[in-house]
Amino acid sequence: QGHLVESGGGSVQAGGSLRLSCAASPYTDRSRCVGWFRQAPGKQREGVATIATKDGLAYYIESVKGRFTISQDRVTNTVDLQMNSLKPEDTATYYCAQSRWAPVSGDYCMPVASGYTTWGQGTQVTVSS
Repeated sequence: QGHLVESGGGSVQAGGSLRLSCAASPYTDRSRCVGWFRQAPGKQREGVATIATKDGLAYYIESVKGRFTISQDRVTNTVDLQMNSLKPEDTATYYCAQSRWAPVSGDYCMPVASGYTTWGQGTQVTVSS
């Protein structure tokens, strides 16, 4: 199934930026979808953004549209999440995940956690007001 490692978390003030990176090993050619998810204390895990590895088609949940950007680098085998204009409600542990069988809608990979089979260990993002 492979192995995923997240990096890039940290603490920032509201309005700041962070860039998360997800390194995959082996290369995720076998995984149709890669996604970023987050989980805040006492809350369910929430899908944030996904990318279809075949063509780079990205999907975002409404609350992060225009602020977050997901991208992939086939040379370094990474999927990054650039997060701008961060808000306190973005505070959570962020996980990347991949799956060959993730649910899709048309050509978009859907950020449904139960459909992802390989997960990283998570990286903490804390946004202070």
